[in-house]
Amino acid sequence: MGSRPDVFATFVEVLTKALDDHDATGADLAERVHLSRFHFDRVIAATAGEPPTRLRRRVLLERAAYRLVTTERSVLEVAVEAGYSTHESFTRAFTKAYGSSPVQWRERPTRIPIEAPSGVHFHPPDSLRLPAQTKVSAMNMLVTMVEHHVWLVGEMLARAETLRADQVDAPIELSVEGVDDEPTMRSLLSRLVGQLEMWSAAIQGREYDFAVEHPEDIAHLRARLAEVGPTFLTQVRDVCEQGRLDEAIVCPGDQVEVYTFGAVIAHVLTFAAHRRTLVAGALHDAGFTDLDGGDPIRWITHRA
Repeated sequence: MGSRPDVFATFVEVLTKALDDHDATGADLAERVHLSRFHFDRVIAATAGEPPTRLRRRVLLERAAYRLVTTERSVLEVAVEAGYSTHESFTRAFTKAYGSSPVQWRERPTRIPIEAPSGVHFHPPDSLRLPAQTKVSAMNMLVTMVEHHVWLVGEMLARAETLRADQVDAPIELSVEGVDDEPTMRSLLSRLVGQLEMWSAAIQGREYDFAVEHPEDIAHLRARLAEVGPTFLTQVRDVCEQGRLDEAIVCPGDQVEVYTFGAVIAHVLTFAAHRRTLVAGALHDAGFTDLDGGDPIRWITHRA
């Protein structure tokens, strides 16, 4: 018999393939892991901190939660996919795990993972993920963002190399796909604040009303930032300190998306940098020359 980690990794792989095989019994899973049922239950429970059958039910509930907010399947259809024969039995199990019924949770989704000692959770769109050997730290996130920067510059160069010289040397007009249409200082500032509030709401499982941004008084913007700025900072600090940057969050709306915390932070900083640069330039033209063009280099250095 292999080591416990090896056996457990094999079990997770087997379970991933058997999520929709509701006829598979504990004995069947044990056989696929090449263990007797007795040793299978003992080894998995000792490694995971929960019996294999309980782990399987929990993962199926997590997948059900994901499908409630990313598909238009009925609650009964989701229940059957999760291995429940009736709407009522699924609702009882789901409510116990998530604190609200499937219908209520679909309207106001929260975190998908259910607290568990094993750290094994459903990973969208249709797999399981073993817990990382080490937490994803803020340093990991910083390195990843630099890796993305280097990769993106390389990809841009590869594409630029295929263009004619006159295309490469042509003056650039403002052209950022899918970002801002005919931006003004007011609209950019409104989006900068709105972006923070939008993602803060997503982390809390709430929808964001974009109507507040059209148009918006500067005094109102300052009041919004005073509230959402500290909130978003706290959320980011908590995620970084707890090593949860690779944890998925559900972003409700007309088209539900699922991203990791780290990806959201990288997204916010990337698109905010573009908007900040434009606002800093407009303010410079208006006579305000004290913001270093929005460059964080002196601000961060002076805080060190």
